[in-house]
Amino acid sequence: MTVVCERVVSSLSPDDMEALCEAVTAGILDGGGFGWLQPPGNQALERYFEGLLLVQERSLYVLREDGIICGAGQLVRPPSSYEAHAATVNLTGFFVAPYARGRGLGRALIQAMIQGAKAMGSKVINCDVRETHAAAIGLFRSLGFEHWGTHPYYARIGGQTVRGLFFSKLLAGEHEAARWQSSIAAPDAGGAPVSSETTKGHQGLMLYPAIDLKDGACVRLRRGEMEDATHYSDDPAAQAKLFEEAGCRHLHVVDLNGAFAGKSTNVPAIESIVKATGLPVQLGGGIRDMAAIERWLEAGVSRIILGSVAVKDPELVRQAARAFPGQIVAGIDARQGRVATEGWAEVSELEANDLALRMEDAGVAAIIFTEITRDGMLAGLDLEQTADMARRLSIPVIASGGVGTLDHLRDLRTIARDVPGISGAIVGRALYDGRISLKDALDVLGSC
Repeated sequence: MTVVCERVVSSLSPDDMEALCEAVTAGILDGGGFGWLQPPGNQALERYFEGLLLVQERSLYVLREDGIICGAGQLVRPPSSYEAHAATVNLTGFFVAPYARGRGLGRALIQAMIQGAKAMGSKVINCDVRETHAAAIGLFRSLGFEHWGTHPYYARIGGQTVRGLFFSKLLAGEHEAARWQSSIAAPDAGGAPVSSETTKGHQGLMLYPAIDLKDGACVRLRRGEMEDATHYSDDPAAQAKLFEEAGCRHLHVVDLNGAFAGKSTNVPAIESIVKATGLPVQLGGGIRDMAAIERWLEAGVSRIILGSVAVKDPELVRQAARAFPGQIVAGIDARQGRVATEGWAEVSELEANDLALRMEDAGVAAIIFTEITRDGMLAGLDLEQTADMARRLSIPVIASGGVGTLDHLRDLRTIARDVPGISGAIVGRALYDGRISLKDALDVLGSC
């Protein structure tokens, strides 16, 4: 018997993909895995694993016995904005097919992943597992993982609530481990953790210049009203190119007509933007089924923003996040805390924070939060709501709606120092009107 554990760095061959999907399906049928209680089918699994290779923060490892894949696992690094967690990595999606168990293969796979974590500079590796997976728990303990916490409502399976156990393993060498343990932060008199070393500042916030499309042109709305639009440019591709040349690293594009129509409408304009620059484009507006998601990702869009569908069809969000990890973002637009849908034309009774938590659970890569009453009004972001949401989540929150001056960006930067979950800001009208120069905006956010 020959056992090989390796990190996947390029697309799997058809035979390897088939073997991997077979192993995953067997694992799901044996007790669940990857969030599925029932196998989703090979097509969905293939999209899921192909998508993993596009996400820099995720490393896929496979286990081979005599050349045949029979298990896998993932190492997940935190977002770059989470500087405090830069030395940690999470082990997830770990399994060995039931027909390959009992031969020490799981131990070999975890040991290979531990070495991979050390090679990328990680000092701590974390994992969590259902309390019912006794064999996995025993394996983690035997490899030096420490049980540090229990989640009482970890999963709901077959009508029963299942607890989850959290484990960690310190990967640092003996001397470095002693230094880490001796400098564990202790709470001060007010209850806030204080480290024995000076904490570094936030790494910086990402600027997302907005290109809102109506009838093929770049516009900006006030409070989301289509009748209150200011026209800025008839050439969206040229506008995108200007943003790229000014130093922007991402673009935020919204199909306004599509948001109201429920399907993509400004297709030629969006395609021209994608072709005009090499910048990652996150696109929202009227994307409400898997076919549309796949169509735009294949066309070169980097991330898809799902808004109305997050409220009306959360299962689609979950399926999309599984199929395209790292490429699905939830757009949460609210009027005074209540979620709005259908191009902001309808307001639901759902609280924005409740939806954000649901979307995090569904597996989205980030949240874009917009307070509609401020959008396009240049009166400043709703920092209180944005910070409150970011504190509740473990995924990044991008602030949107109301930036009108550099001081508004400075205020966001100040908040982000205490709330590292805030990862960036979307700015539109203030850039087009010349109230803020791109250079100054980039300097302010990048110096955070």
